[in-house]
Amino acid sequence: MALPWPIRIAGVGRYLPERVVTNAEIATLCDVPVEWIEDHCGVRERRWAEPELGETNSWMAAQAINEALEEAEFDGRSLDLIINASGTTEQMIPDGGPLIQRQLGLEDTAIPCVSVHSTCLSFLQGLQMAGALLTAGTHSKIALVSSEIASIGLEGAERETPSLFGDAAAAAILTSSAEGSSQFESIRFETYGAAAHLTEVRGCGSRRPPNHPDTVPADHVFHMDGPAILQFCLDRTEGFLERLVPGLSQELGDIDIVVPHQPSRVGLQAMFNRPWPEAARVDTLATLGNMVAAGIPVNLYEAVHLGKLTRGSRALLWGLGAGVSFGGAVITY
Repeated sequence: MALPWPIRIAGVGRYLPERVVTNAEIATLCDVPVEWIEDHCGVRERRWAEPELGETNSWMAAQAINEALEEAEFDGRSLDLIINASGTTEQMIPDGGPLIQRQLGLEDTAIPCVSVHSTCLSFLQGLQMAGALLTAGTHSKIALVSSEIASIGLEGAERETPSLFGDAAAAAILTSSAEGSSQFESIRFETYGAAAHLTEVRGCGSRRPPNHPDTVPADHVFHMDGPAILQFCLDRTEGFLERLVPGLSQELGDIDIVVPHQPSRVGLQAMFNRPWPEAARVDTLATLGNMVAAGIPVNLYEAVHLGKLTRGSRALLWGLGAGVSFGGAVITY
């Protein structure tokens, strides 16, 4: 199905947990100096959800979808698909889609639900899936949401990891658009499995099942070889951008804003280490951290609500994910 696709983001929404976690709290948790955290990771504070108080993945997702529906002026019952595009899960079975549907009060509607999991690139993968379905004409209104609670898997991880991650949810309502207006212009993904074990949670699957004698608590915690993953991505970033849009690694052209996944301070510096104007980016790393798949849609929400992304303007959405995967999309909003 050839691009461009006539797709419109009709509304966006987000939910940020109430609890703000400062670097002073992280310093105590990880036994590191407060100054080291912001200098090394680029994060000043982050939000952590409290599932025991009701801030679950599905509840957060529903808050974000409801805001997006309100902005789009749609009723939830008019949706014909809900896509849960998240890297973290509330439980293994069922997938998050039915849980989100129930939190929306739509459990009696038979609206189909599906989950897409590509770690930090899940939202972009969901965007591609939704765009293809809308362009094919099989669907008319799709809710796409990423809801992440990474904080529950950080205790006992390497000291950099709790410093980086924050929790959040963000959603978009997608519909078809008139030819020549809002559209998806270019979408590309690349995966390099040679680096699959540089970022991983070994547990929760058949490799380290819960009752196996070799399974230990550390198997259920996120692990990352930061320097190795950074170098691996640096070696491939320019080539990926050129394959997404020729010339993109050197200039943005008529792209107005860059909406990134934000892995870390060094990761963002590497992603933006090219002659792109500083003003043409959205960056919430210092106050929200690495939000896994919710990072791109939260930054999309920021761009829209700060007036940096307006109807007819063009945006580059892109990032990296465990695997290692690269993903990017150029859209006319």
